[in-house]
Amino acid sequence: MAKQLQARRLDRIDYNPWVEFAKLASEEADVVNLGQGFPDFSPPEFAVEAFQHAVSGDFMLNQYTKAFGYPPLTKILASFFGKLLGQEIDPLKNVLVTVGAYGALFTAFQALVDEGDEVIIIEPFFDCYEPMTLMAGGRPVFVSLKPSPTQKGEPDSSSNWQLDPTELASKFTSRTKAFILNTPNNPLGKVFSREELELVASLCQQHDVVCITDEVYQWLVFDGFQHISIASLPGMWERTLTVGSAGKTFSVTGWKVGWVLGPDSLMKHLRTVHQNSIYTCATQGQAAVAQSFEREQLHFGQPSSYFVQFPQYIQRCRDHMIQSLQSVGLRPVIPQGSYFLITDISDFKNKMPDLPGAADEPYDRRFVKWMIKNKGLVAIPMSIFFSVPHQKFFDHYIRFCFAKDESTLRAMDQKLQKWKAELTP
Repeated sequence: MAKQLQARRLDRIDYNPWVEFAKLASEEADVVNLGQGFPDFSPPEFAVEAFQHAVSGDFMLNQYTKAFGYPPLTKILASFFGKLLGQEIDPLKNVLVTVGAYGALFTAFQALVDEGDEVIIIEPFFDCYEPMTLMAGGRPVFVSLKPSPTQKGEPDSSSNWQLDPTELASKFTSRTKAFILNTPNNPLGKVFSREELELVASLCQQHDVVCITDEVYQWLVFDGFQHISIASLPGMWERTLTVGSAGKTFSVTGWKVGWVLGPDSLMKHLRTVHQNSIYTCATQGQAAVAQSFEREQLHFGQPSSYFVQFPQYIQRCRDHMIQSLQSVGLRPVIPQGSYFLITDISDFKNKMPDLPGAADEPYDRRFVKWMIKNKGLVAIPMSIFFSVPHQKFFDHYIRFCFAKDESTLRAMDQKLQKWKAELTP
C-alpha cells in the first residue's frame, strides 16, 4: 500500500530488547537463561490448587465476569491492601483488575497522559515506561539514580544508588502530569526509603502531580529492608495509582492477572479506557488469585505465610548468585529487593574493549551477546533501562535474574566454573 500504515504513535518504539535477546538465547544449543524475569520453579501448591479448582469447579467461571474485576477478587484486594495502605478501599470504586501489571500501567498512561504532558521517570527504569508515555503523546523526562562511591574492596549495594534532591526538584514543571515510581526497582533491586519517598511525595503535592507506583515486587524485600507504599504517606492516596501483580506475588507470571488501586477521581478514567479496550479479564485466573489472597490473609505475618517464606528462599538464591558471579571477577551490586541484580563488568570492558558489534552499540549489549555465544549464559544489558543520552554512562553493567530453581543455579555454577578455569593462567 502507498499509504503509511503505522500510526505515528508507534514511531521510535518498534525495537524491543526482550525479543532480540530471547532470539539470541534460543539460537544457542546449551545456555542458562538468567535474563528474563520469570521463576522456573513451581508456584505454591495452594495457588495451583486454587487454579485447578477454578477450572474444574463452578462452570460459570468459564464465562465473563464483571468488567472491572471478579467480585471476590476485588473484595479481597480491597480488604488486604486497605489494611496495608491505611485506607477504606471500595472494591467497586478503588480497584481495577487488569491483564497483568503491564495492562494496569498501559491503562493508566492512556487514561491520564495527554499530548504534551511531561512524565518523570527514574532511571534505571523498567523499559515499558518510556514507550507507554510516548504512545499516549507524553514527553518522558528522566532523572537518574547515581551510585555513591564505595570503599575499595567493599561490594556495592543498590541502596547506595541515590537521587540528587536538587536535580529531582528541577525536573518538575507546570507541564508535569505524572511521576513514575518503581519500588523495589527493576533492574537495580533498590528499595526506596521512607525519606526518599517523602521527598517524592512532597514534590508531587507541591506541583499537583499524579504518582503511578509500580510495586509488583513488594513482597520480595531482603536484609531487613522494608517496603513502603507511597500511597500510605499523608496526602498521597488522593494522587496515587498503586500497581500490583499476581504473577510476581504468587510466582504465576503466565496467569497475567494484575490490578491497580487508587482514588475514584483517578480510577474512573482508567475504567473508561478498560471498558473500551480489554473490557474484562479471564475469570478463572482471577478466581484463583482471589482464593490465594484469601489463604494469605489468614496466614499473614506468620511463619506459614508465603509472603514470609518466599522472600527467604529468593534471598538464598540471590546470595548463591552473588557468590558465584564474584568467582569470575564480576562485581554484583547487592539488591535489597526484586528478582534481579546488576553486576559491574568494568574489568572486562578494560581487558577486552573491542568486542564485535556496531560502532555505536553500547558495550554491555556487545558483552551480553559475547557471553551468550561463548559462555552459555544469558543476561540483559543494563543500558536498555536508560534513556538514549544516558546509556553510555551505564554500559558497564548487566542484569541477571536470580529467581530461579536450584538446578538452574547449579547449571549457572558449572558455566561459571568453566569460565573461571579459562581465566586461570
